[in-house]
Amino acid sequence: MTVGINAPGRARVPVRNLRTDRWWLPPLLTNLGLATFVLYATGRSFMGKWYWVNDYHYLTPFYSPCISESCVAGSSHFGQWIGELPAWIPMGFLALPFLLGFRLTCYYYRKAYYRSVWQSPVACAVAEPRVEYSGETKFPLILQNLHRYFFYIAGVVALINTYDAIVAFHSPDGGVGMGLGNVILLINVIMLWAYTLSCHSCRHIAGGRLKHFSAHPIRYKLWTVVSKLNVRHMQLAWITLGTLMLTDLYVMLVASGFISDLRFV
Repeated sequence: MTVGINAPGRARVPVRNLRTDRWWLPPLLTNLGLATFVLYATGRSFMGKWYWVNDYHYLTPFYSPCISESCVAGSSHFGQWIGELPAWIPMGFLALPFLLGFRLTCYYYRKAYYRSVWQSPVACAVAEPRVEYSGETKFPLILQNLHRYFFYIAGVVALINTYDAIVAFHSPDGGVGMGLGNVILLINVIMLWAYTLSCHSCRHIAGGRLKHFSAHPIRYKLWTVVSKLNVRHMQLAWITLGTLMLTDLYVMLVASGFISDLRFV
């Protein structure tokens, strides 16, 4: 159907909008933020080096789990199931597609890139650049309905990242150790769990399809906890992009020998 300023019954306005404020700034910042992460994550995922610090067992989340024979010794916490990978397949290929799917179908990210990338709509009272609208009823947008299933897999990946953070409490002599890298890995895992559990699908799983909360006190309690996280879903979505890049950058700098890890224990 025809939408926007050309919709039937709408007044004919010769310009796209009559706003005089900087309505274009939020979508511009969103585009810059998303582009920064996509470019960084893509470059690092295909770099194929400086992702593992053997002395301290630091593994960047972009390469976890590392399950091929291309992975350096020690970085495959769950074994090496397949042979050498060609350069065009990232070593974190097992988790990356599902994490990308989880973020792309996330309710907040949908709002973010619908408005900034697709300009649908870019801002209130600003006409869209298209005249037809089909919602999320056709391919590829109908795949947004897979979000709940991506959520389940994201939970498994968060468990793997948690394991990576735990085994990283390692010292070169084989005992228990702790450094700045451990703090960064731990903060990243906490933020990833907060973002994952603040998901709208998680909130629905906790308390959806119930007629009486009083008859389900445990699920009601879970729903209230998730709801408190859910109101921060947007902030957590951006924070985790930052913690993922920071964690990977720190591991890369230590693994390359550019800096030394600050050790506490």
